[in-house]
Amino acid sequence: MTDHAHNLRARSWNTDGPVGVPTRGTTGYNRLRKADRWLVAQLRVQALLRSAELSGREPVAIDVGYGASHTTTVEWARFLRSVAPSVQVTGLEIEPSRVLPPRDGVTFALGGFELSGMRADVVRAFNVLRQYDASQVRDAWATMQAGLRPGGVIIEGTCCEVGRRSAWVLLDQHGPQSLTMAWTPGCLERPSDIAERLPKVLIHRNTPGHAIFDVLREMDAAWNLAAPLAVFGPRVRWRAAVEHFHTATGIRRMTSRRRHSDSSLTLPWSAVDDDYAAGSFLPTGDSH
Repeated sequence: MTDHAHNLRARSWNTDGPVGVPTRGTTGYNRLRKADRWLVAQLRVQALLRSAELSGREPVAIDVGYGASHTTTVEWARFLRSVAPSVQVTGLEIEPSRVLPPRDGVTFALGGFELSGMRADVVRAFNVLRQYDASQVRDAWATMQAGLRPGGVIIEGTCCEVGRRSAWVLLDQHGPQSLTMAWTPGCLERPSDIAERLPKVLIHRNTPGHAIFDVLREMDAAWNLAAPLAVFGPRVRWRAAVEHFHTATGIRRMTSRRRHSDSSLTLPWSAVDDDYAAGSFLPTGDSH
């Protein structure tokens, strides 16, 4: 079993000051590109950032736990500025030695899940909670949610070292709204191989009797049905598999129908949350 003794250094969720523990700090260029591309393509996020600008306020985006390098925070800022040029991006680190002077239009500060007392429109926390116990996830979410502006969102997830496999949850003040799984076409033998990169709140539930296990099993079944299209490449095969998946499960389609460089699937949170799904799929009607 993984040793989580390092979490004893975490501050109490009710203690003033930075909340959390230092991450391992690993990062790399373009590591979070899949999540960044997805986030700025969401109509909800576009409307959120642009409405702030139209009201005369600069949108605020906070990157929690950016690690030993500022690289991915600066990359994120570029994506966000493609939607809202005035967005103010701040990277937070709980390890003081990693806090940097401002650069590339991004500021850096000491802080953790409490968002250093700021109010944010968008929060990103990637490859942070994977180092915590699953029992701590909800408290971390709640702490970040408390710092959101009305309508604000949080993207929380994990990815592999080079960013080819990634999965994330989108949350707002009401709780988790969706789960997205994305990978580079051809880097998986079957879709369920993405399981090793599931967010912390789900990764230990990938066993029979849990909703996420059923979802991954259905993804593989859809992939097998689309096998005749393998000759055209994994991207074409996956597009057909997505159609098979939604037909078989009745889960509302949230993945865009436009062409993507990634293979991806976005699902409503109700499809993977045991409290909602109760081990079976709940048809939700219309698709878009």
